[in-house]
Amino acid sequence: MASHRPSDTTNPRGGRFDADGDATRRTHLANERTYLAWWRTGLACMAGSLGVGRVVPALTSGSEALAAVAGVIFGLLGIACFVYGVVRYRQVDDAVRRGEYLGPDDRFVTLLAVVGIALAALIVVIVIVDA
Repeated sequence: MASHRPSDTTNPRGGRFDADGDATRRTHLANERTYLAWWRTGLACMAGSLGVGRVVPALTSGSEALAAVAGVIFGLLGIACFVYGVVRYRQVDDAVRRGEYLGPDDRFVTLLAVVGIALAALIVVIVIVDA
């Protein structure tokens, strides 16, 4: 009895199923979804920038200077997400085409964590000052 590997099975649309090609297509699509996730994160940061930097000071009596700083940091974080997203998309695409794996840049991931923690602390300060 012959064993059937996925590459030996019949494709529902006719012909042979190409497991390697299918995996590559799925990897490219996953890379595209990740790129779009970087865009969504960047857009969320830009909305946070506007909200914290302009809307919150208009609605509260808290420190406008702290809110402006937080707004600028959110905006810069959004720009960083847009830039890193496209750079990462291209790097992963090239790696997939070469049949390699490329992990994320540990320095950038760490920087994002540090900026996120600092921004969260600043938001806490803004809430406390406005209390």
